[in-house]
Amino acid sequence: MLWSLIKILAFVAVVMAATFGATMLMDMEGSATFDIGGQAATLSVLELFIAFIVLVVLVWLTFKLIGLAIATFKFLNGDETAISRYFSRNRERKGFEALSEGMMALASGEGRLAMAKASRAEKYLERPELTNLLTAQAAELAGDRRTAEQTYRKLLEDERTRFVGVRGIMKQKLEDGDTDTALALAEKAFAIKPKHVETQDTLLRLQAEKEDWSGARKTLTAKLKTGQLPRNVHKRRDAVLALSEAKGILQDGQTVEAQEAAIEANRMSPDLIPAAVMAAETYVEKDNKRAATRVIKKAWEVSPHPDLAAAFAKIEPEEDANARLKRFRVLTKQHPDHPETKMLLAELHIAAEDFPQARRDITELVAEAPTARSLTIMAAVERGEGSADAVVRGWLAKALTAPRGPQWICDNCQHIHGAWEPVCSNCGGFDTLSWREPPMGEVSMPAGAEMLPLIVGQIEAPKEDDADFVEAEIVEEIPDTEEQK
Repeated sequence: MLWSLIKILAFVAVVMAATFGATMLMDMEGSATFDIGGQAATLSVLELFIAFIVLVVLVWLTFKLIGLAIATFKFLNGDETAISRYFSRNRERKGFEALSEGMMALASGEGRLAMAKASRAEKYLERPELTNLLTAQAAELAGDRRTAEQTYRKLLEDERTRFVGVRGIMKQKLEDGDTDTALALAEKAFAIKPKHVETQDTLLRLQAEKEDWSGARKTLTAKLKTGQLPRNVHKRRDAVLALSEAKGILQDGQTVEAQEAAIEANRMSPDLIPAAVMAAETYVEKDNKRAATRVIKKAWEVSPHPDLAAAFAKIEPEEDANARLKRFRVLTKQHPDHPETKMLLAELHIAAEDFPQARRDITELVAEAPTARSLTIMAAVERGEGSADAVVRGWLAKALTAPRGPQWICDNCQHIHGAWEPVCSNCGGFDTLSWREPPMGEVSMPAGAEMLPLIVGQIEAPKEDDADFVEAEIVEEIPDTEEQK
């Protein structure tokens, strides 16, 4: 409302000013005389002012006519004009419509239609950096890998789309199982875009599979620097890589370098069991038993493990059973209710021939959470106390159908490994193995197997002629506890 009032007042002011100006011009005295070719013309002040305005208008029209003439000449000469811009914008509109429809077809899973729309968009737009990407992805969706690869190679020619082309070909090589070429392409893609998370992960996985531990550590450091990896996770995975690097160096015969790498791996992640074992063995070779004990003790505090117990036994390989039992109290007083601690104590007491105490150590575990190992230990206890062979064989038969207990299991695919590895041999996951119970029984026993312990347990004692044969069989099935510890 206020703005409308202002505009009305402004219009009235302009009209009044024009009227006042015209009145002043009419009242002004004087004239101007023009003599052109003997013809004289006298103009008053008002007429002179009007003639000036007419002259300005004529000059403006002259410039417009000259511009029109120049535009007509350019049009006839083939240069861009308003008409050509119209047709150009029309083609651009059709091209972007085709591109949009192609992207919708790609999202809908219609690969062939998306390829057709991409071809139409290229016809109108002539912008391969846009249409080639759509064509490559549509060809992959349609199963036309050859066209997809050819299109990705075209993207390599443009610096703006080179990363997309390298990444596309890399994925194809991964699908084909050509990990050598894929690794080279991943390194190239990483050099172009070092902050790309997917490229970092792919490169790290391929380097780990190829056992390029030094390169993998550099990639891991790059992930840390770009903020793609928490510092604690980086520290753990760097320790895994350092341990793997140490094993590789040891295989090459470089013992000193391997020992240093093992100690470094344990320093970065004291709870990494394989690193603790290797570091302890390194300290034992250097005759630093105190440091070896400290390493095993620290790792045992985090997670008791049979490999740690075996490494701890190697610190004093010549000690007798009673001395070993006393030295192992450094470990057994920690986590006294842990199953691994109970089985370790039972094995130590068996080696010391204290079978009643070994039974007390293992009885509760056998009753509540029996495993193949705990049941085998129970068989050894029965054998040590002089029980009938049928009783011993009954425990061993139960061990056949019992769970194996904690194992190295991949957190991604649940694949079970016999020993720790930095990379899962089944799914290729890096640092995915953990020591835990399998999610389900890893062995499927035939129907009726649950009756085996009862049947075997009822077998009569063997005859004297067969005694040596039975004893040899039992000894083979019971682990050599003294040798393990």
